[in-house]
Amino acid sequence: MSTTEYKVTGMTCGHCEMSVREEVSQIAGVEDIQVSAQAGTLVVTATDAIDDADVLAAVDEAGYSAVRA
Repeated sequence: MSTTEYKVTGMTCGHCEMSVREEVSQIAGVEDIQVSAQAGTLVVTATDAIDDADVLAAVDEAGYSAVRA
């Protein structure tokens, strides 16, 4: 298992969290997603290491910006 944390900007509510969760969940190998609008964090757990670019693109697709923490 591989766990990676990202800082996400622009999230303000539960709907924001849901949007990010939906997009990131489409990445192959993702097992668990923890999103906190209050803390501005996204923690992705996957079966193997996943490409940061895939996660950042998914967050961007949801309408937010992210960087690896």
